[in-house]
Amino acid sequence: MARFTLPRDLYHGKGALDALKDLKGNRAMVVVGGGSMKRFGFLDKVCDNLKAAGMAVELFEGVEPDPSVETVMKGAEAMRKFQPDWIVAIGGGSPIDAAKAMWAFYEYPETSFEDLITPFSFPTLRQKARFCAIPSTSGTATEVTAFSVITDYQKGIKYPLADFNITPDVAIVDPELAETMPPKLTAHTGMDAMTHAIEAYVSTLHCDYTDPLALHAIEMISADLVDSYNGDMAARDRMHDAQCLAGMAFSNALLGIVHSMAHKTGAAYSGGHIVHGCANAMYLPKVIAYNAKVPEAEARYGKIAAFLGLEPTSKALIAHLKAMNKKLNIPACIKDYEGGIIDEKEFLDKLPQVAELAVGDACTGSNPRPITPAEMEKLLKCCFYDEEVDF
Repeated sequence: MARFTLPRDLYHGKGALDALKDLKGNRAMVVVGGGSMKRFGFLDKVCDNLKAAGMAVELFEGVEPDPSVETVMKGAEAMRKFQPDWIVAIGGGSPIDAAKAMWAFYEYPETSFEDLITPFSFPTLRQKARFCAIPSTSGTATEVTAFSVITDYQKGIKYPLADFNITPDVAIVDPELAETMPPKLTAHTGMDAMTHAIEAYVSTLHCDYTDPLALHAIEMISADLVDSYNGDMAARDRMHDAQCLAGMAFSNALLGIVHSMAHKTGAAYSGGHIVHGCANAMYLPKVIAYNAKVPEAEARYGKIAAFLGLEPTSKALIAHLKAMNKKLNIPACIKDYEGGIIDEKEFLDKLPQVAELAVGDACTGSNPRPITPAEMEKLLKCCFYDEEVDF
């Protein structure tokens, strides 16, 4: 038996923010990140619409990129004081992911972060509040997924929390919010969405419910991402829908080792964070080459390539993705990331530990080809130096 879970209601298209006026409740806690949603007027619109619905509104602001365990706990404490019956998260993946985790600790204060690390181990939510997610970036699709990524900075590890409990009740996919993204963010989030769709399509848990969503998302992203990056707002609007479709696919089919590697390398190095979407874009061609050694995976990659009008092989798909990365000014390897901020010696020193953590990541289990820590070390080195994957 398999399961397919999505938000009960998904409002999409320009003006979708007005759906907030129809929510039924008494108090709403709005969780938001930096200042962009406030600067562009979207935060005020969210609050005004919630007040028009008859709710008292309180803000929890300042969720950082790659939200921390500490921020999650602060937000949960604020919720326990305010007692909202709606949690509304607006912004990129970070505030929405953080709010999902806050939700669990709001309803279950005695729960520890360690209790939630095991996939699909959350307690039953919706005892106190329901959840509405409003994305401003076109990549994470956390508005429709059962996932949240939280960083433990003391350990230098990103933890993907997974449970169908944290799939939002309501998703509002309004493309006007995404039109404010700068080009670099557009590129990184877009390739994050492409990775979601491709990994979902080749996942060991893919099915007839997820395959159409993944393929259509891949086709849309392939057609629209570069134009969106170059400022075409019609393409930007379509990308907002495409990333959501990719999210519907991967939330139910799960992911693979591109994400395992991105999670465990993202916060591992003292030179700086490797932005999640950029990491995915750099690692995806190498992982396809690794997975394609399995005939079933090669066939699936070939179907993707054929769907895009390419030669039906993994090599053609890899070439297509590399060409997209180049047009998006995404580096080919970790060594070139942000002008070389990841120190080579530190990377090599930490390689065994990072590889072991990546193999143990929640996303590894649904990858189409198994991987050992030794193989993961070799694959990560290929991603660092832009070497061919020949094993």
